[in-house]
Amino acid sequence: VQLVESGGGLVQPGGSLRLLCAASGFTFSNYAMSWYRQAPGKEREFVARIISAGGRTNYADSVKGRFTISRDNAKNTVYLQMNTLKPEDTAVYYCTVRWRQTEHWGQGTQVTVSS
Repeated sequence: VQLVESGGGLVQPGGSLRLLCAASGFTFSNYAMSWYRQAPGKEREFVARIISAGGRTNYADSVKGRFTISRDNAKNTVYLQMNTLKPEDTAVYYCTVRWRQTEHWGQGTQVTVSS
């Protein structure tokens, strides 16, 4: 299993970013995918999840209404559209999949929200 995140960067408060996670090594369309994040000095926290069929999603309360998770099963890619970003969204963002009873993580992509 390989998960490669991209799309992070520095953005001003109120701005937007779209993160991507390219997946390989498993049958992507069969598995739910999630995004987590970890801010400096804090524990890793759940951000969003999308089921395998791409229909049902769920979000952390802190990002609901601002972030949107989606997936393209033809491209083996999951996305996280982040709008109205706040300084407290600053973190390393990871995508993850639970495959064969093991949680697999990418290397993460840094998102910094600052003026």
